[in-house]
Amino acid sequence: MTGSNKKPAQALEPSSVSADYDIGYGKPPVHTRFKPGVSGNPRGRPRRAKNQAPALNEERLKDIILQEAYRSITVRDGAQNVSVPMAQAVMRSLAVNAAKGDHRSQRLFSELLSHTERQNKALHDEWLETAINYKVEWERELDRREKLGIEVPLPIPHPDDIEIDMRTGGVLVKGPMTKEQKAELDKWKVRKAEAEKDRDWLVGEMAKTRDPKRRSIIERDMAHNDRMLEIYRRVIPD
Repeated sequence: MTGSNKKPAQALEPSSVSADYDIGYGKPPVHTRFKPGVSGNPRGRPRRAKNQAPALNEERLKDIILQEAYRSITVRDGAQNVSVPMAQAVMRSLAVNAAKGDHRSQRLFSELLSHTERQNKALHDEWLETAINYKVEWERELDRREKLGIEVPLPIPHPDDIEIDMRTGGVLVKGPMTKEQKAELDKWKVRKAEAEKDRDWLVGEMAKTRDPKRRSIIERDMAHNDRMLEIYRRVIPD
């Protein structure tokens, strides 16, 4: 256009491109290539700020928070120094300030306490409901199997080993909770049965003999057997 300050684009001279050179993917025009010895990025790679923290994803940040929360620090407790987790020290400081009459601390401590108690109550109610459903459903299933004559391995824990106090909402599991615990308990049952059998045999031998030396040996064996039975009965009450 007449009067424009723009310089017309220079046409590529036919002599600068070989007749048998195809322009395409991986083969840019000659005039657009980087010159030998000249950087394609003259300004260079931008520098990172010295105080810029490395990127942290959510899980790494959680780990750092938990490490700091449970890092042990030394605090004054009366006349002595004690080592407590950071989280406990913070909560203790908050509770002390609340007890001294700081209204903000009182409000925050009350909110934290109420929130914690609600969560504990919800977990307790969930555990109680789970225990009741487990016990009722397995009792029905075991009754059905017994009527049909079905013999299969018993559940772990066994419903008879689950005691539920409906007055307090407490749940007590008296038996094993896993297969490994069940296997270990079975070993103790065998040992207890063998010790009781040995006890009966020793009592019979003591009644038959009048030899003081043999009676002394039997008494010593009975004392050892009784000690073992006491241990077994602590694990497996009669």
